[in-house]
Order: sequence, then structure tokens, then C-alpha cells
Amino acid sequence: MAEEPYARFRQSELILRDELAIDRTLLANENTLLAYLRSAVTLAVGGATLLHFFPAGHLYWLGIASIAAGIGLGVFGAWRFLRIQRSIKQVRRKTEA
Repeated sequence: MAEEPYARFRQSELILRDELAIDRTLLANENTLLAYLRSAVTLAVGGATLLHFFPAGHLYWLGIASIAAGIGLGVFGAWRFLRIQRSIKQVRRKTEA
């Protein structure tokens, strides 16, 4: 049977509550990434729908803008996720030292 994931905190300064708070933060960060990606896909699909049904005019350009905004939002969400993930890893390294 595998060792308990939080067994190492029984003799150190960091308490279990602190490790659980870090875990909650990791899960919240992942949830935020999924929200960004869901919004990005929605924008892109909405833009593709506008391109399909309105091949000319103002709505065509709105469709192109929506697709570009969806791609930009997806990239921004991934960048933000990675930045927060690195920050969390730095905190975790400091607490393990």
C-alpha cells in the first residue's frame, strides 16, 4: 500500500492544513484554466457559425473577430495557468526546504 501523501508533514513545520490549502489552490487554478478554455471554444465556435451563415457583410467580420478572440483567450488562459503553476511550485519548494 502506498504511503499517505501527507505523512511527511507530521514532523515538519508545515502542517496538514497548509498542504491542503496548496492542493485547493492547484485545483482552483486548473478549474480556472478549464473556464478560460471553455470560453475560448465558445467564442471560436460562435465565430465559425457566423462565418458559415453570413458569408459577407458585418457579421462575417464579427465572426473572424470572434475566432481571433477565442484563440487569444485560449492562449492567455494557458499562459496564466502556467504562470500561477510556477508560482505555486516555488511556494511548495520553499515549504519543503
